[in-house]
Amino acid sequence: MKLILNMAFVTLNEYIQAERSNKYKSAAIKEQLTNSVAYLSLQQKFKLPDKKHDIIFTWYKPNNKTDHDNIAFAKKFILDGLVKAGALKNDGPKYIGNFQDIFILDKGRDYISCTIEFIEC
Repeated sequence: MKLILNMAFVTLNEYIQAERSNKYKSAAIKEQLTNSVAYLSLQQKFKLPDKKHDIIFTWYKPNNKTDHDNIAFAKKFILDGLVKAGALKNDGPKYIGNFQDIFILDKGRDYISCTIEFIEC
């Protein structure tokens, strides 16, 4: 099963900068990204069966200026959004196995986005 998240994600460094400048700013970022993922999963009628899944995150990035671990941090917002939408029962170890991250340079893109593939364990 695949979910396409054609939306902009923040990097860990951007999130930390927001946290340090104003605690409400980082909370607003988390809420906005979580809600956006929930909305997109509902829009795509995405729902996983209540079984354990491994997840492949394919990240599309506009340049090579950001470290991959800084980008992959956004999976926190993705999993929280899927739980919020009811697409995923829980993001704990009972339902989530391993992660794999793939990074693709897409110079025609202005922001970081992600496609996610779920593989039943």
